[in-house]
Amino acid sequence: MAFTTQRYATVRGLRLAWLDAGEGRPSGDGVVLALHGHFGRARMFASLAGALAPRYRVIALEQRGHGHSARGDGDFEPDAYVADAAAFLRGLGLGPVVVLGHSMGGVVAFRLAARHPELVRALVVEEGGADNRPPEVPHPVLDVSGWPRRAATLDELRRAIEARGIPDAGYFLDSAVERGDGWELLFDHDDMMASQRALVGDWWADWLGSDCPALFVHGLDSFVLPTALARRMAARRPGTVLREFAGCGHWVHDDDPVGFAEVVREFLDGL
Repeated sequence: MAFTTQRYATVRGLRLAWLDAGEGRPSGDGVVLALHGHFGRARMFASLAGALAPRYRVIALEQRGHGHSARGDGDFEPDAYVADAAAFLRGLGLGPVVVLGHSMGGVVAFRLAARHPELVRALVVEEGGADNRPPEVPHPVLDVSGWPRRAATLDELRRAIEARGIPDAGYFLDSAVERGDGWELLFDHDDMMASQRALVGDWWADWLGSDCPALFVHGLDSFVLPTALARRMAARRPGTVLREFAGCGHWVHDDDPVGFAEVVREFLDGL
């Protein structure tokens, strides 16, 4: 594990958790702010942080309603996530930094660059689409309303989730924690449904609204982001490099952690 002990920051009245891989290391061009996607948490970037050390310092924020961060007043509109990220960076006295985001976190990242360009030096977007609406994306919302919230054992929780049609529950179980009487998921199912629905929309203006260098990472087997859309996004935005991964799906960082880290490091080194 490359991250130090979990920390907390009060951001816009919310208590948000975050992890820091490299406190005392670079505070300027070497900083990468990492933003997870729906159902995720900060520690998903541990492998990447280790691979990028010691040259780059990865700071991973657990966004509102995820991991050990507070949910606040239940506002899961995309603007709230962007405002949180901007206030978090300013609170640490950081910026401009490289902002890396996966899925929903990728959308937050490029919207942050469009709205707060002084905070973003470059973008790394993994599987975050500029158009998250049917028919471009046939199923932009994963229905978790009937999922179990807890189980006696982690294996029981896995089997219960996979019984809902999820081939591999590993990503979701990364947000499971052990309590005195069993295991439970850190995220609230109703909150995640609200947040996913709020992300359904046309985000092209924000994708095209910044001019910093960008790396776009796409898994060719992704069931979330169509390849045609990924290629169109890269082609329409100047200064964007597209890296496609054969045999990888929506979670390229998990499917090929070594390859993912290599393309990210190559991009960072070239800035």
